[in-house]
Amino acid sequence: MIKVYKLTFNPFQENMYILADETNEAIIIDPGCYDAEEEQTLLRIIEQYNINPVRLVNTHFHIDHVLGNQFVAQKFGLAVESHAEGKVALEMVETSASMYGFKGYKPSPEMTVTYEEGDEITFGNSSLRVLFVPGHCPGHIALVSDSDEFVIGGDVLFNGSIGRTDLPGGDYATLEKSIQEKMYKLPDNYTVYSGHGPETTIGKEKKSNPFVRA
Repeated sequence: MIKVYKLTFNPFQENMYILADETNEAIIIDPGCYDAEEEQTLLRIIEQYNINPVRLVNTHFHIDHVLGNQFVAQKFGLAVESHAEGKVALEMVETSASMYGFKGYKPSPEMTVTYEEGDEITFGNSSLRVLFVPGHCPGHIALVSDSDEFVIGGDVLFNGSIGRTDLPGGDYATLEKSIQEKMYKLPDNYTVYSGHGPETTIGKEKKSNPFVRA
């Protein structure tokens, strides 16, 4: 069984996730830890629960989701993993860091492991299924646990909202298609762990999301 740890970091209140199973092997997803205090908070959680990070995966490469990439990659000897189409967005992050005032930004390592729709990401006794869900950001992926009935959705679908599409590479029609054809095809009871804000469920959003209804 996968245990989900959520940590909310940086001025954008970004949710990063640690997924660990009974082996204590874990995936770190979208590390948004920005300053030394946030880095130490992450390390305390890892030590407290005896977690062994074996992968670093980004759902996408917007600045608030990669602020801790360098720290996590170096601390645990991990490669940066995501979808190949995210490369352009990752190359723009340093410009975004300056634009948003992240003067202490530590540049993310290059992505060296890539996934496509339908690939499985494994750790311990567990696996996650990859969905390709662009529209908010090029190369955006979501990670589905069918055994534990949840999806790590990044900035695609929120509790009562959807990802913004006014940033470079964003497109509303593409995002709507990703939600309708990928996210809303998941079972209604699946929990959605979003990149910002509280959890929701697929069923709730299909019925009441004001931006994209099933």
